[in-house]
Order: sequence, then structure tokens, then C-alpha cells
Amino acid sequence: MNSTATDATDATDVTDASDPTDATAEQAAPDAPGEPGEPDVSDVSDGVDVSRRRWPRVLGALLAVALIATGGALYAEGRQLRDTPATANLALTDAEATTRVTGDVSSALGKIFSYGPGATAATRAAAKEVLAGKALQQYAALFGQVERQSADQKLTLTTEVVRAGVTRLTGSSAHLLVFLDQVYERRGRAPTTASAQLTVVAELREGRWWIVDIGST
Repeated sequence: MNSTATDATDATDVTDASDPTDATAEQAAPDAPGEPGEPDVSDVSDGVDVSRRRWPRVLGALLAVALIATGGALYAEGRQLRDTPATANLALTDAEATTRVTGDVSSALGKIFSYGPGATAATRAAAKEVLAGKALQQYAALFGQVERQSADQKLTLTTEVVRAGVTRLTGSSAHLLVFLDQVYERRGRAPTTASAQLTVVAELREGRWWIVDIGST
């Protein structure tokens, strides 16, 4: 009799240990919040919000650095452009000075390259008022021949500057390219027209522009 009771008790213990209802309940029960291994949803949300708030500040700092770098580069480039020889050329920036030297040189060339059989003395005198240095020496050496030809051939020369451009201008010197129309008249012959192109160097002396060199091109 005791043996039978013991067997029944053992059978009951085996049935309780393998009860599927208890296993299912254990699997369905969720872990308690805060247990190890499970991230807290509120912590993740806070991290995302902090990251989103941080990005505008980071981008702002990067943009500020970029603007400062760009400004520095533009300043350096502008400084370099201001220091180049091109910007030292007043012909590009000083319209008044350019107009003045162009007018003075054009007027001077018209005087020294215009003469008649009885007016060479006036032309020679005018040359001394507008030419200096090498240009005056060259002109004086050639004008003697011009005077003889003008007297022998009854030659009259009229010169007009049709266009003059300043290629370089500083406070005291100017380089010009000048285009001329010249009309030759000999007694008993039809007038002849010719064109000429000259390079001229002028210097500002005592408030006036003097031609110091003349070349042909």
C-alpha cells in the first residue's frame, strides 16, 4: 500500500514539471522595463533629439569658417590685382589725364608735320616748343632736308591726327599709338593723301606734355 502511494505521488510530480501551460506563460510574459539587454525607448528618443539640435550648430560653425576662408581668399586676390602693373596704368583708370595727353600730343604732331614753302621757320620754332630729348635731335637733323625739298618742289604738307590711343600712362610719362592722314601738295600736281602710324613717348614736364621719342610702325 505504501508503494502505490509513492508511485502516485511521483507521477503527479512528473506531470507538474512538464505542464505546457506554465511554459507558454513564461514565454509570453514580457521582460520588465529597465532589465539588462533591452534599450529604453525614452533614452533613444532623447539621443535623436540631441543629435538633431546639435546639427544646426555644427553647420553654422562650418559655414562661418567657410565664409571667413572665402573672404580671406577674395581679399588676397583683390590685393594682388591692385598691385599688378595693369592697375598702375592710368590710361585704364584716369580718363581726364588720358584725354589731356592725347590732345597735347595730337596737337603737337599736327604742328611739326605741317609746313609750306614759306612757313618752314614757323614749323621749326613750333618743334622746339613741343619736342625734347631724342625726338628734338632727330627732328632737327631731318628738318633741314625737308626745308630744301619744300623750297625746291614748292611742297606743302598738311598732317591731321585721325586717331590716337594711350597704351600706357603714369604720372609723368605716356606711350601712345597715333594714326595720321597726310596730304602732300606740289605746285602743278594733284594732292596726294597718305596714311602713317607712329609710336610716341611723351613726358610731363612743368605741367606740359613733351614728346621725347617718335618711331614709325
